[in-house]
Amino acid sequence: MIRHRRREEEKQKFEERSLDVNASMQGTLRFEEPVNLKINGKFEGMLDTKGILTIGDKALLNANICGEDITVAGVVNGNVKAHAILRLESTAKLNGDVDTPRILVMEGAVINGSIRMGGNMRQAAASRGDWMSVAQLAKYIEVDSGKVSEWVNNGVVPATREGGEWFFDKEKIDKWISEGKVRA
Repeated sequence: MIRHRRREEEKQKFEERSLDVNASMQGTLRFEEPVNLKINGKFEGMLDTKGILTIGDKALLNANICGEDITVAGVVNGNVKAHAILRLESTAKLNGDVDTPRILVMEGAVINGSIRMGGNMRQAAASRGDWMSVAQLAKYIEVDSGKVSEWVNNGVVPATREGGEWFFDKEKIDKWISEGKVRA
C-alpha cells in the first residue's frame, strides 16, 4: 500500500511538471528533473530533457535533442539521443542521426540519417579511452572536477549526457584545447 501511494505521489509530481509549448522558441532548454514536455510550435537550439518529450505533428525543430523517452510526430532537423526509447509516429520526419537503445518506427515515418542502437555506449567507449567521464577529463587536463562541472553547466566544454552522466569525446576535447577555448 505504501509503495502504491508513493508511486501515485511521484506520478502526481511528474504531472505537475508538465509543460506544453505552442510557440516559437530559440536557445537551450535543459531540465534536471523529469518533466512531461510537449512541443507543438517551432524550436531552434538544443533540448536536454528528462522524463517524456513529445514533438507534436505541427512542430518544427531545428535542434539536437537528448532525452529519455522521446516521441516525434513532427519535423526534427538535428540529432536525437534517447536514453530509453525513441518513437517515430507516421507523420514524423527526422533529418539527423539517432542514438537509442530502443526505437519504434510507425509506417510512414521518415529518417534521413544513421541509427545506432545499444546501451551505455559512451560508458563502453570511456573504458576504451575514446570518451572520458568528468573525473577522467579533470585528470586529463589537470583541473578540479568541480571546474569541469562548471564548464558543463555553462555550456563551455563539448559534452554529451547519457544516463544522467556527462561524457567527453577525447577528439573534441583535444580540438577544444588546441583552439584555446579552455580557461581554468
